[in-house]
Amino acid sequence: MSLNSIFQYFVPKDKKFFPLFEQASLNLIDIANALNEAVNIEDPSKRKEAYKRVRDLEHKGDDITHQIHLELGRNFITPFDREDIHTLASSLDDVADFIYDSANRMDLYHVTEMTPVIKELALLIVEAVEALNKGIQELRNLKNVRAIADACVRINSVENKADIVYNKAVADLFEFETDAIALIKHKEVLGTLETATDKCEDVANVLESILVKNA
Repeated sequence: MSLNSIFQYFVPKDKKFFPLFEQASLNLIDIANALNEAVNIEDPSKRKEAYKRVRDLEHKGDDITHQIHLELGRNFITPFDREDIHTLASSLDDVADFIYDSANRMDLYHVTEMTPVIKELALLIVEAVEALNKGIQELRNLKNVRAIADACVRINSVENKADIVYNKAVADLFEFETDAIALIKHKEVLGTLETATDKCEDVANVLESILVKNA
C-alpha cells in the first residue's frame, strides 16, 4: 500500500466536493441534451426556448463552479490535490461555456439551417459529456481506475471523431458555399461546437492526472 493510500485511509469521507462535481457533470448532460434538442427543432420559437434552457443550465453550472471554489477556500482537507480540484472545476465549467457559446452563436447569427454536420457535432458533444459523467461518478472510489480510464479513452475517441467531422465540414464550406456571410456564420458555429469536445478532452486529461497522483 502506498503512503498516499495510507494517508487517504485516515482522511474523513468527503461530503462536499464529490457531490458538487457530480452535479456539475450531470448538468453538462442536461445542457448538451438541450443543445442537441435545439438543433433538431424546426419551429423557430421552440428553438428559442431550447436556447434559453441552454443559457439557464450554463448559469446553473456557473453557480456549481462558484460553490466548489468557495468550498476549496473553506476546507483545509480535500479528497485530492487542491490544484486538481480547481482545474477540474474550471475545466467542467469550460465545457458548459462552449456548449452555451455554440447555442448563443446560432441564435445571434440567425443560423436557421441546421445542417447534418451541426447535428452530428451536437450529438458527439452529448456522447462526450456522458462519458465524462461516468468518469466523474467514479471519483468517489479512486480504486476503480479502470472505469475512469475507460471514460477518458471514450472522451478522446469522441474528440478525435469531432476533429475529423469538423475539418471535413470546413473544407466543404470553402469548396461549395458561395455566400461569404453564410460561410463565416457556419464556420464559427462549427468551430465552437468542435471546441466543446476539445474541452471535454481537457477534463479527461485532468481525470488522468488525478489517477496518476492517487492510484
